[in-house]
Amino acid sequence: MSHRHSHRLSRLLNIGLPYFWLGLFFLLPFVMVLRISLAEPTLAQPPYTALWEWVEQGVLQIRLNLANFQLLREDDIYLAALLNSLWVALVGTVCCLLLGYPMAYAIATAPERRRILLLMLIILPFWTSFLIRVYAWIGLLNANGLLNTFLLWLGVIDEPLKILHTQMAVYIGVVYSYLPFMILPLYANLTRLDPTLLEAAADLGCRPFRAFLRVTLPLSMPGIVAGSMLVFIPVVGEFVIPDLLGSPGSLMIGKLMWTEFFANKDWPLASALAIVLLAVLVVPFVLMQRLQQDDEGTRT
Repeated sequence: MSHRHSHRLSRLLNIGLPYFWLGLFFLLPFVMVLRISLAEPTLAQPPYTALWEWVEQGVLQIRLNLANFQLLREDDIYLAALLNSLWVALVGTVCCLLLGYPMAYAIATAPERRRILLLMLIILPFWTSFLIRVYAWIGLLNANGLLNTFLLWLGVIDEPLKILHTQMAVYIGVVYSYLPFMILPLYANLTRLDPTLLEAAADLGCRPFRAFLRVTLPLSMPGIVAGSMLVFIPVVGEFVIPDLLGSPGSLMIGKLMWTEFFANKDWPLASALAIVLLAVLVVPFVLMQRLQQDDEGTRT
């Protein structure tokens, strides 16, 4: 094989493999879910009707059911669950950013011999099951838990606080579980910043805090956007944290999808919920891409 053909084959593989991966693990499942969302529920296996069938020789009948999407538009419970999920994801992302940025900055500016240890402390919770870590918060936040016991011992409160099965408990669980997803992209971005830019700002009379606002913060914007997306998108569809730590009234879209799939056996309606959720989450992706393009344009 000539060098030209091998170069062409290598280029084809480099381009084709990512598209093949996306088609196999994203496009194909999306088409399957979209197909189910246009079907009707039925007591069968699988619990939905076929979209097409041969009624007689040479005649193909196609039935597309849009009632599932219409029900999502008419029933307020689905809109309320979606808005609540977006709000919890937004608050959780902002809290992770406010806590994660100083931690990532401290790790990035620490001596190199300490960075590995600090990163290990951030990654260490991933060595334990996600479900076990969320269950642990039940023992920490209940009326006889460690937090209330500690506050009573300090004399800050006179009686145990109602924290478990509240919206606050959901925020605590979200921030604890997804904080590493904010820290790691920020750390990767901050370690690539050129330290001579801060030295130049100091030589020009810029104070450290002003140099941070004018130099470090704008240059770390790609890390902020990447970390925010890694937190926001999975939190919108979160099921375990609100189910174990939240109240029955704090309904989120992930819980509704689970109920429709497994309790009501209404796969078409649950699939329609998944399609709507995916359509909503496309917006942050578009915004992220536009911010990255604007950032590249300002650098060039």
